[in-house]
Amino acid sequence: MKSSPMILGALAWASLSTITLANDGHSPPILSRYKRSSCSALAAAELTVDTPLGTVIGTTYPDTPCVRRFLSIPFAQPPVGSLRFLPPEPLSALPSSPYRATQFGPSCMQFLMEDPPTIFTQFVNQYNLQGLNMTSPFLSEDCLSLSVYAPPVRAWGQKLPVIIFIHGGAFMAGGQDVPYQIPANWVQDSQEHIVVTFNYRLNIFGFPNAAAFAGDSTKQNPGLLDQKLAIQWVKDYISYFGGDPERITLWGQSAGAISAAWYQYAAFDPSFPQVSAVIMDSGTEIFPLARASTEDVKHGNFTAVATEVGCGGLSPQEELECMQTADAEHIEAFLQENMEELMSGKPFIYFTSVVDNRTVFGNYTDRAIKKEILDVPTIIGTNANDGIPFVPLTAEGVNSTIEALTTAVFFFCPAVQASALRIMAGVPVYRYLYTGNFSNVSPEAFMGAYHSAELPLIFGTDSLFRGLSTPEEEAVSEAMQDAWVALAKGGQAGLEATGWPRYNLDTRLVREFGQFENGTTTEDGRVPLSSVVRDVSLKSMEEMCPPILDAWLV
Repeated sequence: MKSSPMILGALAWASLSTITLANDGHSPPILSRYKRSSCSALAAAELTVDTPLGTVIGTTYPDTPCVRRFLSIPFAQPPVGSLRFLPPEPLSALPSSPYRATQFGPSCMQFLMEDPPTIFTQFVNQYNLQGLNMTSPFLSEDCLSLSVYAPPVRAWGQKLPVIIFIHGGAFMAGGQDVPYQIPANWVQDSQEHIVVTFNYRLNIFGFPNAAAFAGDSTKQNPGLLDQKLAIQWVKDYISYFGGDPERITLWGQSAGAISAAWYQYAAFDPSFPQVSAVIMDSGTEIFPLARASTEDVKHGNFTAVATEVGCGGLSPQEELECMQTADAEHIEAFLQENMEELMSGKPFIYFTSVVDNRTVFGNYTDRAIKKEILDVPTIIGTNANDGIPFVPLTAEGVNSTIEALTTAVFFFCPAVQASALRIMAGVPVYRYLYTGNFSNVSPEAFMGAYHSAELPLIFGTDSLFRGLSTPEEEAVSEAMQDAWVALAKGGQAGLEATGWPRYNLDTRLVREFGQFENGTTTEDGRVPLSSVVRDVSLKSMEEMCPPILDAWLV
């Protein structure tokens, strides 16, 4: 690690979450807002969808009667036994027809740590599977499924744009069954788009980096290949649910955003299913987690686990075959034990992607120079306090200086660099900074706009826990939802119709969501969306990023 530029950058960065950013005078228009939709009870026929894979039966919930939910539809063969650790195999038919997709299936193998404590275990467990403050009991290797949230069928045959969400969780946790990330309220309000969420394999099951795969790029990163297959499923079958396969926006948050960033480069290869737009919340290919794959070139992590579960001392192929028969819960328990012993200085066994030059590449600057990236409109955003969950939590909160530096190194500056690479390649980029601090989402004052805090506002789940949302919070939620749907519906033109300026390296205008002027309401008590959205130049802060990244990402 280098020193002086980093120190100067860290001291200056403490202002990110406290200063008032100067408005350049560009005023976004007041955006239209979807009204809460009403519809009569859906006929059973509208909840039955015939596809080439078989018939799917969905459901509705009383609180969102205009949303058809098709929950946990399998999109791959169960990755168990001899298919464990391997790329996913597509399904030729559903397990049964009709297939009742009326409740969530299991999430992929994972564990939740309560020690050391984080804001996600202490204050906002609605980001955890099933909203639990413990490891979900509903886990399985047979977890590769997706959920479709769609309005009623359009009688005139108009296909709706689709947003596919890739969940975060450091490639170790997460899934479809996360309370804050259920999109039904959003679809209920909009009636103009479809949202798809899905599971993908995590940790060693999704990123084994086994010695048996060395030199075989077709078998690396099965968790990312799960994502690819889920996107292919949407491309192939979403039209049967009323979706437009030519208007698919890929949206990810945290590890999901890293995945979306990787996918944007990988999909330059036309054999990858194509998407029409990309959104990355708090994660890019420059994020340090995305670089960890280069650290285990000798496949020691996989072998360490193999030794623990009785598969040690074997040839690479024998080791793989033995691990494919090992008990999955034993494997997961050992990984959890290893992580819990980190504070004692025990070596950390961690699994993430490897560079295979198919799904993950070793030099993104080179690919940007060659324009080897999917040229679609791209939103790249961060939160003012993204670093909070990654800083030790005490009774007083977190150290604000360490948090500011963590936000800069892990999120803000990588977003700046990732944006610059896309501009180099000619990709249209739109930047945002989320600065909202609302008490029902951020129940402790120190939390601010923490990592993930924007998600409840976009999914429309912000008022479901810890009290109703304020008018200002509702307006921020509406503004972000409208922008996401505008991009999905109309691409670059649709997004720019909302007044969002295209990002460039001269003005460095970024759309800020979350600041508002008190007392600005309409006659009916609503807050105009233009009062919670502004475009600001972050040029002075962004120019600090090269020395910060140079000091830390070595």
